[in-house]
Amino acid sequence: MNRTRDRLEQILQRLEARSGEERVFSRLYPEAARAAADAADARRRAGISLGSLDGRIVSIKDLLDVAGETTTAGSAIRRTCPPAVEDAVVVRRLRQAGAVILGKTVMTEFAFTAVGLNPHFGTLGNAADPQRVPGGSSSGAGVSVAEGTCDIAIGSDTGGSIRIPASLNGVVGFKPTASHVSTAGAFPLSFTLDSLGPLARSVAECAAADAVLSGEDGASLGPVSLSGLQIGIPRGLPLADMEPAVAEGFTQSLDILEAAGARLVDHDIDDMLAAMAEATSIGSIAGIEAAAVHADWLGDERKAAMVDPRVAKPLARRATVPAVAYIRMMQRRAELVAEMNRRLAAIDILALPTTPMVAPPIEPLVADRELYNRTEGLLLRNPQIANQFDLAGISLPMPGMSLPAGLMLLCRHGDDRRLLAVAATVEQAFRNVA
Repeated sequence: MNRTRDRLEQILQRLEARSGEERVFSRLYPEAARAAADAADARRRAGISLGSLDGRIVSIKDLLDVAGETTTAGSAIRRTCPPAVEDAVVVRRLRQAGAVILGKTVMTEFAFTAVGLNPHFGTLGNAADPQRVPGGSSSGAGVSVAEGTCDIAIGSDTGGSIRIPASLNGVVGFKPTASHVSTAGAFPLSFTLDSLGPLARSVAECAAADAVLSGEDGASLGPVSLSGLQIGIPRGLPLADMEPAVAEGFTQSLDILEAAGARLVDHDIDDMLAAMAEATSIGSIAGIEAAAVHADWLGDERKAAMVDPRVAKPLARRATVPAVAYIRMMQRRAELVAEMNRRLAAIDILALPTTPMVAPPIEPLVADRELYNRTEGLLLRNPQIANQFDLAGISLPMPGMSLPAGLMLLCRHGDDRRLLAVAATVEQAFRNVA
């Protein structure tokens, strides 16, 4: 049986049927994917395996280099850029692991916004309700997993861009510690904050993908018991302004974990969040570093006019931040990262809602800039904690939700595999009561 090839053909037929209105994928590689699927099936029949991703169908975000083609990073102004000379490191590792790369998924322009709107390549609908936003910036990644057009999607996360679409589309999204996975060959948003990671329908699939992406293939997750596990609950700003459905889902999730033996403890981090907000009051780290990345076109009125104003205007403002102010900000950030690492030593993990809302409808956000800005701020609020303080984070679908929303678990810098092991146990506890 040609298991991988047969599954691939079913997906390709599905995509062909909607080719006139395709918005999840920006580019497909049908022939290369068929060749990779056939090779995976041949290995399976011969009793050979390249590992846990051999024959898995994968999508990649459209900011990862593929040799011989231009990396658009969701922007029209990059369509005429020279093609990439070689694959991004993570793309190369996926191929070596036997993954079947189906195509590139759409994203928000330059990975800069969290809602998921893109005026150049079209805004795709949420997998649970096409009239609602998909979340960003890894919009197509979240939808491709949730709708079943791939097994695993590779996204990037600078302020929540993996976990936000994971939360809003009802899948698992893992953001590793920033240095855990090489970003070579990924178009940057922030040199400091960018992380590359997977979205999938299970923690196990995310863990398998992370092992390949990080070059640690074969590192297994150790068993973790919820009995006695100390879960910190930040009862302050991270729990504010929750929609009733999200608040109910969060409470139910904590009840399940407590019933399984976990120990819930209040763990205030509001003072740390306030200190980081003060340190970055001159402008976000991502915005200032992105302004440096895009300095050439920011000074070109013609090109700037081709960029989504929701991207171009904030970048133009951040370009005026003095170097001295940026350096001092980064020095203060390093102090706060170290302090947060010490603060989290008292618990096993921190648990909070990934997003305080389910996916909102698209049309009101397009029509109302103030509503858009407020919504984006709320979507980013909790996920960006992991990026700002250099933590690892994962979003799991909360049980019992009519529209998806995620439970986010955060852990100390570098404890990525431990977080995945805990998340797998939490996931199982949720499944046991489903």
